Amino acid sequence: MAQKYQDVTFRDVIKSMWQAIKGYKWPMFFTVFGVAFASVVDLFAPLYYRDFFNILGSASDKANTAPTLVHVILIILLLNITSWAGYRFSSFFNAIFQTGSMAKLRTQAFDYLLNHSHNFFANSFTGSLTQRINRYARAFESLSDRVIWNIVPVFIRIVGVAFVIWTIKPLISVVVIIWTILFLAFNYAFARFRLKYDLVRTVADTHSTGVLSDAISNHNNIQIFTGFNFESKLFGDAVTDQAKATRTVWFLDVGAEAVQAFLIIFMEFFLFYFSIKNWQAGIINIGVFVLFQSYIIGLGGRLWDFSRVIRDFYQSFADAKEMVEILTLPHEIKDLPNAQKLVVARGDVDFENVLFSFNETRSVLNGINLNIKGGEKVALIGPSGAGKSTIVRLIMRLYEIGGGHILIDGQDIQHVTQESLHENISLVPQDPILFHRTLMENIRYGRKDATDEEVLEASKQAHCDEFIKDLPKQYETFVGERGIKLSGGERQRVAIARAILKNAPILILDEATSSLDSHSESLIQDALEKLMEGKTTIVIAHRLSTIRKMDRIVVVQNGNVVEDGSHETLLEKPDSLYKKLWDLQAGGFIVEE
Repeated sequence: MAQKYQDVTFRDVIKSMWQAIKGYKWPMFFTVFGVAFASVVDLFAPLYYRDFFNILGSASDKANTAPTLVHVILIILLLNITSWAGYRFSSFFNAIFQTGSMAKLRTQAFDYLLNHSHNFFANSFTGSLTQRINRYARAFESLSDRVIWNIVPVFIRIVGVAFVIWTIKPLISVVVIIWTILFLAFNYAFARFRLKYDLVRTVADTHSTGVLSDAISNHNNIQIFTGFNFESKLFGDAVTDQAKATRTVWFLDVGAEAVQAFLIIFMEFFLFYFSIKNWQAGIINIGVFVLFQSYIIGLGGRLWDFSRVIRDFYQSFADAKEMVEILTLPHEIKDLPNAQKLVVARGDVDFENVLFSFNETRSVLNGINLNIKGGEKVALIGPSGAGKSTIVRLIMRLYEIGGGHILIDGQDIQHVTQESLHENISLVPQDPILFHRTLMENIRYGRKDATDEEVLEASKQAHCDEFIKDLPKQYETFVGERGIKLSGGERQRVAIARAILKNAPILILDEATSSLDSHSESLIQDALEKLMEGKTTIVIAHRLSTIRKMDRIVVVQNGNVVEDGSHETLLEKPDSLYKKLWDLQAGGFIVEE
């Protein structure tokens, strides 16, 4: 059953991001300091423009006035260069701060994501998860950009402009402050109203990405089952929904920008009107005209940007929210605080009254009791859905049991670390999935510190070298996404080579030879027998060559162990389910789960 996400607030997003960015506090401080310093310096230039035009307007002797004007513009030049230096200083440290933080955020998300359970990934689109990680980092970039390059400067400009105008004409300063508050309040209210539509757009984007990823991953099925038109419509519907959600947000933006433009036009008219009245009364001069206009135009531009800042804030929250939901979702399977490292000496595996169900209506195991001695080779068989694959997944603790205990050498696997548990188990699955890396890297994944010689020896034992030697780049050949460039049998040989290299004391073979032809199977039977020597081996298989060599055969039906014994012993029982399955398949194949 899929876990439910908890509600995520903006505070949760910031708290999650802070865990990654707190390692870059000094670059962040210097970035903000540089922007704040430059923004303060920017407030002084209009004061000198005021002086410039006052001198220019009152000059009667141009020859004597020119040096004074040059002196003023040199001061303005110095202020602009100082501001420029402040912004460049910020940009340098911002490059350190943002790139490092974004890398940390991606790593943080990646590490937490990979520790989620098998059940979590079974209920999630791969493409959607990838999209969430990337959007999470981009959301941080957008948020930090808006705070550093927009919020800090606009706050300083609002305070500075209000103060300067207050010293000249307090009434106009009050009007400017009220206008600014109304402008910001409108944008804040609008952004909150827009948020629900941003979330709808984000969900639609994630859905369309998931549909796209699912179709690309299953392109062979689409071709084989002539599903092009069906998938095209399915994806078309998804992107149409995304377009509708995006269109709604854009229409809202058009309306908001119309209101903002009206407020700015009104403010400019008011400022000019009252400035003319005060000029007419001799209260202000032409320089103050220039000062007011410079400040208001600059403030209007900043506030216009601020409206986008608030909307970007909420858009970034919507983008980050989906990843933070995963980051705040507790891991379904996790180590206990005092978990010990698993130590395997014999390799005994014991199920004691183990219960498991996927949900309230689907019970899979009903109090399984099963004892496998160290070094014993046991086959699990039974009808489809009997619970065979679930048993081996529970041994690896890919699911959490609903009751009972699973012990390895007397150690409850719920009380040991998952890493140590997995270190002691090798798995060869029915359909091995490989990394899009070289064959050498894929085989070495069984033991990452193995030498090239050890990798080559494992490959030889699994008869991988027989097809690898014919490849143009041999062991340096990339196998494609999920190993798609290799046949099913070749992928299984690579998986077997990986297990040989790992050499763990407990071995699980889940239809390990199902994709091999008879010739290939005969080649690696010897390798499998050597691999199984001295190991506790649990096999889900149906081939005669594999089953008959097992020490015991355990028959599972409806979540219960119904028979247990050797091949010959079970065939001697007239009412044996194993015998019925064997006879049904004429001694050849038993249906796999």
